[in-house]
Amino acid sequence: MIVEPSALSTTGGWAGGHAAHLEQALLQARALIESTVSMHREREELPSPVARNDVAHLGDAMKQLIGRARYSVAVALTGPGEFTESALRLFADSPARATVRVLCTADAAQVYADRLRRLPETRLDARVTDSELRRVLVVDGTVALVQAPGHAAEGQFAVVHDAAAVRALELLFAGAWSASRGLADHLRLSPRLRSELVQNILERLRTGHTDEAAAREINVSLRTYRRYVAEIMRELDANSRFQAGVRAVEYGLLPA
Repeated sequence: MIVEPSALSTTGGWAGGHAAHLEQALLQARALIESTVSMHREREELPSPVARNDVAHLGDAMKQLIGRARYSVAVALTGPGEFTESALRLFADSPARATVRVLCTADAAQVYADRLRRLPETRLDARVTDSELRRVLVVDGTVALVQAPGHAAEGQFAVVHDAAAVRALELLFAGAWSASRGLADHLRLSPRLRSELVQNILERLRTGHTDEAAAREINVSLRTYRRYVAEIMRELDANSRFQAGVRAVEYGLLPA
């Protein structure tokens, strides 16, 4: 389930309860994944360089899964490597029949910004998250490919068909997606907006502090504080200080 940013920007009430419910669901999903991986270790079915469908190479396995997608493809990209290269190449070369969601870490978005922009926009949405990601590909909610952490260079991966494990991976992806921001929004934000000082100012804008109180709390002059606020509002294209605080949450500059 994807939560609209506007809902996340409120405090207390429905948003607070929903956030707690989502967090609990994600914790349960993570526990299920860890249990599944543990079970495969015990059965000596730990992901190896050869996937369970006998495809010898990661890129070939991804091509096979994406090629058979009918409804949806969800992929998480964490940085350079065969997984990311294969995914971007496949999405660029093959018109998507299914709806594709590409979720990137901030580092991956910066490295692959140009290639992500060139991907066909029809039925494809690329977003950026500050959440911790694992390299994963989920197709039609029925099968997933997971690259083993710490073994990216060797290309070790597993193709998962277990319904519960695939559903758990979907939940983790959905949780990160709900707190993500559009690629275009992310790329147009100045790195300065992620500095500790600006983060402190944004938090006080969101909570409605007066300029005098906020400047005093973060130990800057009132003139400096107001100059920063003006620059922040301009970069976020906000018409009010409250709107700047809300957009900071929408763009992932502040936690929901």
